[in-house]
Amino acid sequence: MGLTKSQVFDKTQNQIAEFAKAFAHPARVAIIQQLAKRESCICGDLVDVLPLSQSTISQHLKELKRIGIITGEVEGPRVCYCINQDAWQKAKAALVDLFGSFRCC
Repeated sequence: MGLTKSQVFDKTQNQIAEFAKAFAHPARVAIIQQLAKRESCICGDLVDVLPLSQSTISQHLKELKRIGIITGEVEGPRVCYCINQDAWQKAKAALVDLFGSFRCC
């Protein structure tokens, strides 16, 4: 989203859009699922379980980290990634609120 377009929407709407963008690629969903299973993970481990190259996984990790849904800590020559619990709770609450606002049947 360009700056001029995102400025016309409120903070919550922009935040939901960022979370939705993170979940919009199946590789990112798979990465999040792997991190949720293990509670932490090293990028090399993801290459062993996902049918993606190291560089592709790194790009997806970069995007997930950019929006804050994951964190990464340097441990020697490696970076250990895990789900950011605060961001995860915000995403969950925002999406529950969004979907809960629709009254059906």
